[in-house]
This record gives sequence, structure tokens and C-alpha cells, in this order.
Amino acid sequence: MNRFDKFLKTCQSNSVKFIAEMAGLNFCLDAWKEHCKSQGKRPKDLNIAAQLMRRIHIIWGKYNELLQKSHLNILARSLQCLGFEKLAASLNSQIAEADKEKLAKYSLGIGAVRFQLQYMGHYLMRDERTDPDPRVQHFIPDTWQRELLDVVDNNESAVIVAPTSSGKTYASYYCMEKILRQSNDGVVVYVSPTKALVNQVVATIHNRFSKKLPDGLVVCGVFTRDYRHDALNCQILVTVPQCLEILMLSPHRQAWTKRIKYVIFDEVHCLGGEIGAEVWEHLLVMIRCPFLALSATISNPKHLTEWLQSVKNYWREMESAMDKSTTSLASVTCCTNKLQKQHSEKKSCRVRLVLYGERYNDLEKHVCSLKDNDVVLDHYHPCAALTVKHIEKYGFPFDLAFSPRESIQLYDTMLNSWPEWPRSHEFEPEEFNCFKNNITIKKADARKYEADLKVELAGWIALGQKDKVNHVLESLKPHPTDSSEHEMYRRFPLLVEKLNTMGKLPAIFFMFNIHLVEDVARILFQSLKNKQSSKQNPDTEKEIQSLKNKLSKMKKNIKKIQSLDPKKQTSSKLENIIATLTEYKALKKRLAKLTEVPPDCTYANSKAVDEKTLRKLLFRLRKVGNSFKQEILAMRGIGYHHSAMWSKQRQFVEMLFRMGYIRVVTSTSTLALGINMPCKSVVFMDDSVYLDALNYRQMSGRAGRRGQDVIGNVFFYGIPLPKVQKLMKSNVPELKGQFPLSITLVLRLMLLAAKADDKADAKAKVLSVLHHSLLSFNQQKNKDMLKIYFIFSCQFLLKEGYLDQEGKPIGYAGLVSHLHYHAPANFALVDFLTKGLLHKLCQPVKKGSAFFSEDVMEKLVLVLAHLFGRNYLPACYTKYKKTFCQSKVFLEDLPEEFAAAVKTYNSKIENNFGCFLLSAAKLADMEQEYHLPLSKLDFTGRACEESDLASHLMKSTKRITAISPFACLPGMMDQDLFNIHNVNKAVLRTMGVNASNAPILWIEKYDHVGRKRPLNAYALDFYKHGSLKALCEDNGLNSGDAYNLLRDFSLTIKTIEVSLCELCEDENDNVVLAFKQLAENYRTKLHKV
Repeated sequence: MNRFDKFLKTCQSNSVKFIAEMAGLNFCLDAWKEHCKSQGKRPKDLNIAAQLMRRIHIIWGKYNELLQKSHLNILARSLQCLGFEKLAASLNSQIAEADKEKLAKYSLGIGAVRFQLQYMGHYLMRDERTDPDPRVQHFIPDTWQRELLDVVDNNESAVIVAPTSSGKTYASYYCMEKILRQSNDGVVVYVSPTKALVNQVVATIHNRFSKKLPDGLVVCGVFTRDYRHDALNCQILVTVPQCLEILMLSPHRQAWTKRIKYVIFDEVHCLGGEIGAEVWEHLLVMIRCPFLALSATISNPKHLTEWLQSVKNYWREMESAMDKSTTSLASVTCCTNKLQKQHSEKKSCRVRLVLYGERYNDLEKHVCSLKDNDVVLDHYHPCAALTVKHIEKYGFPFDLAFSPRESIQLYDTMLNSWPEWPRSHEFEPEEFNCFKNNITIKKADARKYEADLKVELAGWIALGQKDKVNHVLESLKPHPTDSSEHEMYRRFPLLVEKLNTMGKLPAIFFMFNIHLVEDVARILFQSLKNKQSSKQNPDTEKEIQSLKNKLSKMKKNIKKIQSLDPKKQTSSKLENIIATLTEYKALKKRLAKLTEVPPDCTYANSKAVDEKTLRKLLFRLRKVGNSFKQEILAMRGIGYHHSAMWSKQRQFVEMLFRMGYIRVVTSTSTLALGINMPCKSVVFMDDSVYLDALNYRQMSGRAGRRGQDVIGNVFFYGIPLPKVQKLMKSNVPELKGQFPLSITLVLRLMLLAAKADDKADAKAKVLSVLHHSLLSFNQQKNKDMLKIYFIFSCQFLLKEGYLDQEGKPIGYAGLVSHLHYHAPANFALVDFLTKGLLHKLCQPVKKGSAFFSEDVMEKLVLVLAHLFGRNYLPACYTKYKKTFCQSKVFLEDLPEEFAAAVKTYNSKIENNFGCFLLSAAKLADMEQEYHLPLSKLDFTGRACEESDLASHLMKSTKRITAISPFACLPGMMDQDLFNIHNVNKAVLRTMGVNASNAPILWIEKYDHVGRKRPLNAYALDFYKHGSLKALCEDNGLNSGDAYNLLRDFSLTIKTIEVSLCELCEDENDNVVLAFKQLAENYRTKLHKV
């Protein structure tokens, strides 16, 4: 049947397909009859019946207009064989009674609707369009996909929310193709959340597009922090948000930004993250061109679309004003035809919302537990995650979907819980309105049944049947056995073997600990190796070693033989040579046979990749560390994936997994965002705080490959049931926006406004960032608070000498801007420069020399490590202080003068920030301030007024205008806000501001029990010994993580060096020379590893 389905996919003629389908129906019918005869009274394999009914579905749904009476008779007979008498009679009313009796032995014994829902729900046909779209060559797009193409054709913007693998990314490549066709000047920017996704998109673009361009121009460019290639001379730029922001805020890159015709934001829900969310927001409000914002997990897309529409309306007004100014100037200067054409281009400011919530494949969940020496898989019905209280208060979560068989399961459970259910007959599958008298059931009908069941169950609560609802929910819950975490990981190979036996591979196993990801992969590999060893003859290992030794010795002789000229050799020598070569080949063949991995000792699919391709991929890993470990894992069909790996290692696993060779991958969340790694099953193995509603939906969305899997599977292994319930019923957090401003950003905006080539464009961008934050959308108080913060930022920049009286950047503004990644350490560095501390430190070996001693270099690295290499260790690490060999591990304290400067800097920030909090306090919602944040208990009522203690505290003469009422209890006052350590405890919470909004450089950090956490000395340790291996061993770092940290630190030193060279008029300044030497030294050491 698989070969038959492949033929149908390649066949272009409908009439031929119809004939083939009828032949397939007859084959399935004969197979079902034969199976029933062979089974007798034993249970039947209903998968055969499902295949028979599937053929009926396809013929009735796709070729209805080609059906003739003879064909209808065959369909009727097939339905009759399955026992669906009513359906058969609707096609052929003249069925003989004798036939009925004869065919009764083949009957399934259940109703047609119940059978279709319970046993072939994954085969139910969808309402798909059959009319081709000339814009799409390889498939027929759905209605919502055509809307995306219309958006691009009309130069509109769109927010697109659709499940993973639904086909929303196709619009991105259609957009790229359109811009490439239009001209050689237009640019499309693809914004990806991670560097791993950047690499994948670039590979796809190179594979899909090619174009002849003038010299100096290329189709695709890349821009990430550590890699930049053809960024400004390409037509498709693939980048990360932070790098595009650099270009958008660069005063001298405005001409390039005006060439941008479309921006594609992939995984735009990152706008709601805690780290880097503000950068996404800045980009969305600064771009003038249309955009596509893609995501699978946005809970309030309408709100997001309204905000983006308001931004586009702003740009329409600003562009209209700028166009008038340009037109006026052009009338005087007689602008060129090219400029006139540019003005005549039609632009649309419309932002569409395109929603599509239907997954192509259903997802079914299972919880795993250990019993005896086996892994037990219990089906987890989505309703098992709910409670009566949750349904009563919130209803059913909008994305809590059932598979058709889960709908049947819910109906049966409802009927068992309430036998006298008044409406049970209406919901009986064979009697339900959408199903009754239909030959076949469609997916949309099953969804209607699911929706009505949900409404009915919620309605029971309104009827006062809470106990019965609770009984339904409790009856659906599985009861897995508990096991220790250690035991779960030790038995992990049993789980993989179980999934393999059930046909549930390929699978991705998600964890959040890098070391655990690698360890679990090794445990699985060792299990397969032990299994193979147990099957081998005890002497096999000795024979293998003996063969390896012989081959090693013979290899030298073979090299000599290959260098000889056969024509110059005697016949006896030639015979010896032939004998040696024959023996060598025989030994190699014998060794290959002995070391061959049996099929049941590997998860690799050897048919998926040919030997040549596999060798080519392995060759790419030859110079990468630990490549041998990955190679031996891959040979067993196992891989692991995390952020600390080298990019080539990750790509190796990704490619082999997509090809189907590797079928087991353990991974962190690196595969959750956008990477094209669809699989049949997803397994959650690590109960981490990072496993939240958003990550759960992103990760589980990988399960179920469209066109390959009929259903996706999600397994919970070692995850407590309460956590599973929370994940399934919790909605994804709404996108409300993060605090969008920082002092560094304000300075960058000032630089753009002051130094831009196009002042009007720069001013419009600056005002857009300041006026259109998501946080302040339709929130006037938040707008006012951001205005006050902007004033606070300007005052600080003015006092510290970064702005002059007219607001123009001066002094070290450029250096601070270049180091915006590292705020507030960038301000502290400038403080060291202005106070002469770095000049005092950077003294050459002798006057007039350009060379600095190692002692000076090490002290400079120590200072920079405190600013730009702040990696904190747990407090308990200090007890291992004497066990390290080559590294100090714990960073020494800052030199006294530098520490005093940081303290003075922090004191100034505290005073300025305290004044800001006092000014912004009037914007707080005081009514909400008297409610406890979680319980919402109100302390403004009569009981509080009658309390002597409350009255005393509220009528106190102390100044508490900016202090939370609950923080007044321990005696806090307004003046306590001038101590940054008190801010989070005392500030009015409805202000939406906390200590993180102050650019404080924390010298010390403490854990939750008050222990000081030491800083890691990785940057200084590496500079001293230059060994990545020693650094990893002593500091407990993964090699990939360690290298990334060192590379970032080296890039920071280089950035400082370049900025100082631009700022300093004296090229022989000691600080400039010292940074040049340090940058070169660090780069050289890093290059060696």
C-alpha cells in the first residue's frame, strides 16, 4: 500500500488515479475478507479495515463526479462487508438478503461513525481546495495561504499566526522571489531569533534562488555578531534582531535602509521574552516598509495587530510630510526620473491579521512510567488536565484540541458518569447531526462534534452537575507509577526501544541541561553497544583486535607496493604483491563483517543516506573537537543538539535527522525555535522551570510530519502529573511589551538624530521608538512614565558629559554606543577613562615604548573581566578552591581605585534614579496598590479604616508618596528609594519600573540565602595559560560554551580598541596602544584553540 500511495502522488491524471483507487479498493476488500477468514473468532486487525474505509473516503471525496452505477455497487458491497448496512443501502437499495447473511461474517460489529472516529480519525479528509493558484507551482495552497500571497502582492503587512509545519513560511520565500524579480536594488531582510536558524535559512535561500547580478552584488548575505558576509551588498539579508537594530540606528546606513522592501520577522512571539524583547519592538516601529510577522504561539494577535497598525498609520503621516518636502525640493532642483519613479511607487499601510488554528496532524499525549522492567505508556486525554473550577472560571483553553478518538472517549466517559444524561441521544455518534447518514466523515465534522461536546460538558456545570463533571475529568486521568529521577534516566534506553517497537521514531527528546543532553545520548549508545556485545562470540573482540593489528602492520607495506612500477617487477614479486593485496582486502572484508552493527542494535536508517553522502558529512567534522564522539553516536542513529556545540556539529545532526538517518536526538530548547526538524514524536524528559506553556507548545509542535505521519505523539517521561496539567491548560502569556527604553538606547537615538545623513528620516525613527512602544499602546499612564524616564536619561547623559546643552552627543558617546550590548559596563569603562585610571594602569615597560608588560596586560584583563566577562558561579563552589590545577577559577576583586570609582558611579545612578521614581510615582494606580498582588485582597475597606495600626501608618508624617503601602509596615520611606537594594521591595508596583531599569553595575551578587556568589575568572585564566581544555576542566564549562564566552570577550576588546582609535587624536596614547596589544594577544591565543 505504501508503494501504491507513492504512485498516486506522482500520477498527474485524475482518470488514471480513479481507476487505480478502484483497484486499490478491490485489493483492500479482498485483503479484509482473507484476514477475517484466517482469524476466525479471534480478534481482527482493524488497521486493514481502516485502509479499506480510507479508500472509500478518497473515492467518495475526490472522484465523486466519476462514479457510475457499477462503481457505486462496489462501494456499497465494501461498506456492507464492514457491517455498515445503512450506508450501503444509501448507495444501492437493491442488496439481496442472501448477500447480507453471507457478508455478515466480515462485519466489524460497531457503527460506521464510531469506527471512523475511533480507528481512522487521522485519515479523515479535510476540506482542501482543488483549484490551482498560478503563483504556486508545487502544491495547491489553502485559502489562508492565498491570503498571504495576496498580502505580498499588494505590498501589505501581516501578522501570521499558524501552527508549526502548517506552511506559513512559504509566504516568506514568495516575498523574496518577488523582490528578486522586481529589480537589483530592493532588499528583503529575514530576522531570525537564533544563529542556528540563520544558518538553516541561508542554506535554503542558496538552494532555492539564483540570479545574475552586477559585479559586487550577491543574492544572499549574513549578519550576526560574530559573522558578517555581504551584509550591505545583498538582496536577501538574513540576520538576528540585534544586528539589524545596529544597521537601523546607524547614522550612515540610512541609504541602505531605504532599499529595504520587506522585513520578515520569524518567531515574532520573542517580542514577549524577558531578554532581547525590546529589540524586536524597536525594529517593528522603525521599519518603513511592509513586513510579515510569523509565529505559532501568540495568544493576543488582535492586540498586536492593532498596535502595529497604529505604527503604520504614524509612518503614513510621516512619509506624507517627508514626500511633500522632497517634492518641493525636487521642483526646484529638477529631480531625476529615478527619484520620480521612487515617489510614484504605491505603498500600503494596511496590517492584516491572518489566523489559522488547524494543525494538519492531531497530537496525542502520553505519560510514561516504569513498571517492573518495562516502560508503561498511558494515553493522556486533554480533559484530564482540567478541573471543574478551571472550566467554570476560564472555559476550555483555546488550543486544547482533541483527536477524533479522544472525542469518542469523552462521550463514552460522559455517558458512564451520567447514565440519565438528557441529551445523550443527540451526542450518540451515529445520531449526531453532522454525522447522520453521511457516507464518510470529514475532519471539519469531527471538529464540530468536539466543540459541541466541550460546550455540553461546560453546560453541565450551569445545570448544577459539578460532581458529574468532576467524575468525568477524574475518570480520564491516568495513574502512572512514580520512580526516582535517577531510575528514569537509567531506564531511558527502555523508553527508546519501546518507541522504536511501536513505530514512533524519529523522535526528539527535550531537556534543558546541556550535560544531561549528552549523558542521556551516551547512556543510549552504551546500551546498544552492550546489546551487540552480548550477542557476539566471546572470542570476537579478540579477533577484531588481532585483525586491526595485522591491517595496521600491512598498511605500510601496501603504501610501498602502491608506489612500485608493475612493469619493472619480476613475475615472482608480482605474485607476492597480488597475494599481499588479496590478503589485505580479505582482512578488511572480515573486519567489516565482524564490526558490522546488527539492525536491532542501531536506530540508524541506513536506507535514508547513501555511503558517499554520509562520508561527505563526516568529512566536514574532521577538524571539529569531539567529532569522533558524534560520529560513533551517528552510526547508531543517535545525535544530540545544544547551543554549546560548534555550528558544524549542530548542522551535522540537523541534516542527518532531516534525511531520516539519525532517528533519536536529545536536545535543549535550541530545536524549539524555527529549526526545520519535524519528527513523529516529541518526548519531554526534564522538569525544568524553563519548561513553560510557551516552550511546551513550541516543542510539541515539532511532532507530526506533514505528508509523512498521520498523527503526532507527545510523551512525558519523568514529568510530574501536576506539571503536565499546568502545561496543557495554561495559555501562552499575552504580548504586552517590555520596558522599551534604556539610557544607552536614548544615547543611540540622540546619535542617530544628530549625525544622520537624512535628518527627517532619523527624526521620524526616533519619535517612533519613543512614542509607539507596545507597553504604552492605549496606556496613557505608561506613555507619561516613559516620558519621565526619557528626561531622567537625558539628565544623566548631560551630567556625565555624553550630551551637550543642545542634546548633541559629545565625548565618549560613540564608545558607549558601540558597547551597548554591555550596558551598564560601558558607562563604567568611560568613567575609568575620564578619571585617568586606565592611563595610570597602562604604563609601558619604559618611557616612549609601545610595549606593555604581562603584568599590565593581566591587570587590564582583570578590570575588563569585571566589566564585560561577568559570569557568576554558585556560592558553594568556593569550597573547591584548592582543587584546581591550572586556573584560579575565582576572579580576584577589582583593584581598589577601580572599585572606588564603581562605587561612586553607582551612587550617582542611585540618586538620579531615586529622583525619577519620586517623579513617576504620581502615575501609579493607587487603588491597585492597596490590593495584594496575588490574592487581590483589598486593604482600602472599612475594616482597615477602623484599624488603629492602619490609621497610624497611613496618617504618618513620614514621606511615603512613592512607597508601596505594604512596604510602609517595616518603616520604609521615600528616602529609602535612593538605595538601589530597596527599590524592588518598596517601589509602587503599578509603575512598572524596578531596579533593573537603573544602569547600576553590581560589584557583588548574593544568592537567595545571602551568600556571596564569586565571579568566574575564565577570561583571565585563559589569557594566562591559553588552554581551552584546562579552562573547561577547572571551570566546569562545556567547550562550546567556553569558546563562545572567550570569543565574545575578545570581540569586546577589539570593539574598544577600534572605538578608542577613532576617538583619540594621539595614536601613540598609552591606553590605545595597550588595547591594541591586548586585542592582538587575545585574538592570537583564541585562534590557536
